[in-house]
Amino acid sequence: MAQIRANFLLLSVALVCIGLAFAWKFHISPVGEGFNWLYAGLITAGVVCSHISVNLFNEYFDFISGIDFKTRRTPFNGGSGMLVRGLTSGRSVLIAASLFLLFALATGIFFTLTAHRVILLLSLAGGFTIVFYNNLLSRLMLGELFAGLTLGSFVVIGTFIAMTASPGMPVAEVLPWPLLLLSFPPGILTSLLLLLNEFPDMEADREGGRRHLVVRFGRERAARIYAAGIFVVFGVILFLPVAGLFSWWVLIALLPLPLALRASFIALRSGFEPAGFLSAQASNVGTVLGTDFLIALAVLI
Repeated sequence: MAQIRANFLLLSVALVCIGLAFAWKFHISPVGEGFNWLYAGLITAGVVCSHISVNLFNEYFDFISGIDFKTRRTPFNGGSGMLVRGLTSGRSVLIAASLFLLFALATGIFFTLTAHRVILLLSLAGGFTIVFYNNLLSRLMLGELFAGLTLGSFVVIGTFIAMTASPGMPVAEVLPWPLLLLSFPPGILTSLLLLLNEFPDMEADREGGRRHLVVRFGRERAARIYAAGIFVVFGVILFLPVAGLFSWWVLIALLPLPLALRASFIALRSGFEPAGFLSAQASNVGTVLGTDFLIALAVLI
């Protein structure tokens, strides 16, 4: 359980819940007639397996690159350390990561056949990000962007399509505007979750060849990027009902804003100070999960 980072898998569930809420509210009758619970469970399993694959691939590549031997481990970053301590082997972790990825891709293929071809594109994008995050994307300052898309917005969009689309539907009918607009905040939040958790690993990541936003810009400027991202997330949530694009109930997703401001303040004030930064990371996790689940609840209401 430690090596798959089970406590972080709640993010996948939260994202799926947003897509399922859209499916229930806008394309399913109020009593749930026609809602396929088997499909909902399969989607959740597929997304969770893809997230497990991400964590295991990261564990493997951080070990073979030497990053795991230099990082300062916390509950939020640095991996489990099990490979470094010799509790598991690199080969077994790589095999497990590949098997979980294959199951996730098989799930994507299934819904490509039963729902819509767009699912295949989203699945391939997710698989590409999982496999090439460590050795390519994180070295080109694209890691945060691709993580936000594939373990953020695309999960919300893909879940809805898998639950509601049919193979012959035009793409324009498959993707309603409210869904697209409300998929932006979860995607940005996933990027910000990764961004803040990169702060403690900056030196180890630089020595390991990574060139993510924190390595490229330093902690002070990366903290400003984080704060700007928080502003965009909650700005979009506030804008949607004001512009008449969504129900006012979506404003309940503003409730985690104090946690977001706390994380931003700590990051901006100190850039990075090990003793106090854990509280910023905890507030960041609370912001991401709280906002995602409240968006799902707002859609249902």
